Amino acid sequence: MMEIQYTLEPGLAACEFRSLLIASTLGERRPVEDIERLDRMLRAADLIVTARDGERLVGISRAITDFSFCCYLSDLAVDVAYQRRGIGKRLIEETQRAAGDRATLILTAAPAAEGYYPKIGMKHQPNCWTIPRKL
Repeated sequence: MMEIQYTLEPGLAACEFRSLLIASTLGERRPVEDIERLDRMLRAADLIVTARDGERLVGISRAITDFSFCCYLSDLAVDVAYQRRGIGKRLIEETQRAAGDRATLILTAAPAAEGYYPKIGMKHQPNCWTIPRKL
């Protein structure tokens, strides 16, 4: 196995994104059957940080930010075969670095991942409210 490379990759292809979502199990909660929607999700993101093992995409952080106050980390996905190697933590660190020290990083955890975030130093905030999507 090669050393994992972390890169800002704003031009990431939707088909690669889709494959990683499925390989990470995040695809269970994302519209993986709608490649056009996945492409719009990528094109509208402000930060896309990828983790690659050679050419293979093994992790992604997709975030929306103003680079001065807040950064919403919308997708954090690591291929199941690469989990428990620090890749998710490093993707978060790279996203935070790119967003800047003045931006608060905000993330909504997948139910199965809720126990992970306190272990890497993130603080739980119970005062979050949402309006669910219609589609």
